[in-house]
Amino acid sequence: MSEATVTTPARASGKPRKVPRIVILGGGSVGLYSARRLRRRLGNREAAIVVVDPRPYMTYAPFLPEAAAGSIDARHVVAPHRRALKGIDVLQGKVSAIQHADRTVEVTPEEGDPYWITYDHLIVGLGSVARTLPIPGLAEQAIGFKNVEEAIAVRNHVLGRIDLASSTWDPELRRRMLTFTFVGGGFAGVEAIAEVEDMARDAVKQYRSLDQEDLRFVLVEGSRRILPEVSEELGGYTLEQLRKRRIEVFLSTFLNSCVDGHVVLSDGTEFDSETIVWTAGVKANPVLQNSDLPLDKLGRVITLPTLQVADADGNVVPDAYAAGDCAAVPDLTQPGQFCPPNAQHAIRQATHLADNLARVLRSAEPTDYKHKNIGAVASLGMYKGVAQFMGRIKVRGFLAWVMHRTYHVFAMPTLNRKLSIMAGWTANLLWRREVVPLGSLHDPRAEFRAASVPPRPKAEPAAEDHSPVASTEAKPAAEPKSTAGTTA
Repeated sequence: MSEATVTTPARASGKPRKVPRIVILGGGSVGLYSARRLRRRLGNREAAIVVVDPRPYMTYAPFLPEAAAGSIDARHVVAPHRRALKGIDVLQGKVSAIQHADRTVEVTPEEGDPYWITYDHLIVGLGSVARTLPIPGLAEQAIGFKNVEEAIAVRNHVLGRIDLASSTWDPELRRRMLTFTFVGGGFAGVEAIAEVEDMARDAVKQYRSLDQEDLRFVLVEGSRRILPEVSEELGGYTLEQLRKRRIEVFLSTFLNSCVDGHVVLSDGTEFDSETIVWTAGVKANPVLQNSDLPLDKLGRVITLPTLQVADADGNVVPDAYAAGDCAAVPDLTQPGQFCPPNAQHAIRQATHLADNLARVLRSAEPTDYKHKNIGAVASLGMYKGVAQFMGRIKVRGFLAWVMHRTYHVFAMPTLNRKLSIMAGWTANLLWRREVVPLGSLHDPRAEFRAASVPPRPKAEPAAEDHSPVASTEAKPAAEPKSTAGTTA
């Protein structure tokens, strides 16, 4: 580890540093893009940069639905920190406490004891986690859709259910296996169910014992419409397209229970489903509650338009910055509103934050972050999509799908990832995508455990018995004699 990232168990080392240390919490969109921008703006003699994250890579969330559908290799939707963050130190561990008054952060590695690191400037880009509700059975039955591991698990689970159902003759069990439920009608939920449904129907073509009608896809949304990020017209078009594909959409409906896979909706609908995917919103990383940074009522770090952390009265908290899903960043294009938690704002805020911090280090004034949402794009499966630009331009179908892919592939960090994704897309155009379930990946030792021979039980020593009978019977066993020469 370089001199700039020497960690100390104490909360304050007291030693003067040769260059200021910038610690970035989180290696997602905000962390990776701000670190790369800072490294380009500041030389090694101007600042030492440290990124802290429990994962060794950044996940590009907009590509998770396509990764779940097999349109993109899972390796290509992540950017390895060690490769993408040249000249930047990376600590792999979970942030467990922030004491900004002392300029210290506690890091808990996967193995080993927690330790404290010190800093001069702090960037908070811890992102968000799935926002769940105390619904009976949810924690036991559902799977999230927030990271690449969950996306691949959904893919393998769906394909695995189809594979098992093809050899199942019980109609009730087959119906349960082939019913796939997605909760949440925002971008994540709509893109996920559209991509996975497209993949599933492609997979069923390979099974002679299954028909397209056997598949049942259900989308549950609590509000009166889906895709609130786009206009009602495009949202209505998307709803119409989903229903044409026989995807059942329940609007103004909530999930009441899913104990043992028995789904109960707020409108009284009940059915069994072995696949429940939860995409109903996010919340700021809860570790922020274990900090002395000012938070709003939603648990987000309060910031000014300059992305500097501020208290409730608008006073700047020195040497602290925040952006992305975990920050309440005022939206100057819509007074009184905050920037929505999406990749478009996170990437732009990260770049602007890095520029502002570089200005401050060079004794210049920071500038306000202001970005008018240029539009939104969504994929609805292979060759299908919707897009809206400048609030007026609305695109549907194949062209929107091309726009979705083009926009996001250029936003993906590192050239090798861009080229790998485009090469994968080209291969899918020439050959069919692979729809093989690899569910055993999630527990690779299961078969080995089943094949392992259990250890022999240790023989317990016989209890001592000093009775005459015991001693006389035990003697021949202890001192056997030869039987040669004896007669019957």
